[in-house]
Amino acid sequence: MQLHLVDATYELFRAFYSPRPASFSRDGRDVGAVVGLVYTLLSLLRDEGATHVGCATDHVIRSFRNGLYPGYKTEAGVPAALLAQFPLAERAMAALGLVVWPMVDYEADDALATAASRWAEVRGVDRVVICTPDKDLAQCVRGERVIMRDRRRDRTVDEAGVVARWGVRPASIPDYLALVGDSADGFPGLPGWGERSAAAVLGRFEHLESIPTHVGEWHVDVRSPATLNATLRARWPDALLFRRLATLASDAPLPQGDPEELLWQGARRAEFTALCDELGQPRLAERPHLWQD
Repeated sequence: MQLHLVDATYELFRAFYSPRPASFSRDGRDVGAVVGLVYTLLSLLRDEGATHVGCATDHVIRSFRNGLYPGYKTEAGVPAALLAQFPLAERAMAALGLVVWPMVDYEADDALATAASRWAEVRGVDRVVICTPDKDLAQCVRGERVIMRDRRRDRTVDEAGVVARWGVRPASIPDYLALVGDSADGFPGLPGWGERSAAAVLGRFEHLESIPTHVGEWHVDVRSPATLNATLRARWPDALLFRRLATLASDAPLPQGDPEELLWQGARRAEFTALCDELGQPRLAERPHLWQD
């Protein structure tokens, strides 16, 4: 079997900012992101034949990482019209009959990383497909067994693809982000370190602790290696903190113990039909190709 792990928060954001026509519920609420999310999930199930699916959301934007670093991302700047759709999105996925992981304290990415770690080597699982373009999840990729799938761009990234795209192996992605920063998550990285220098150094040494303290031992083609090394040593605690922020958890609370529990058995007819009526999308109720009842 193949497991499809869906970054539903990403899909919700993508649908909210897409150029598709606005959608409003019968009581006038903006529900366009939820409608877009449902359509993309139905496409995954119908057109791509996904059979075992888990969907992760950020039930609340803040996580344990906000306690580690005050600048970490919050709900600030997220449009109220989008935030208001998160609970409805979770209801919609449940009505569609999908397993939903609404994260509190942890993030959606942690749920996806935990699922990939938990089931990648389980007998009967041929491949884990993480449906997201988010580079944070690249740390979960393993050979061709755990891959990332950017459905919007029709792009699949395996371990060789991670190296080709970011210049480091999956295990080095948290170290890479510690050096270059991640503006989406709210931490800056180290001054002077860019994508090229981080890839060159970590491509050789893999992890921060393995980078020689004496720059003469680096033997990598980067500009101003002495300055980069001095910054790394002066900002060492920051580098370790940023790597901690970028490292995805493998112990997020997922109730399912067996990947077979992700089997999609169809939409829940009464719930889904009622939801589509609430969304003002009666024709959407005709889209599922499999029903539980």
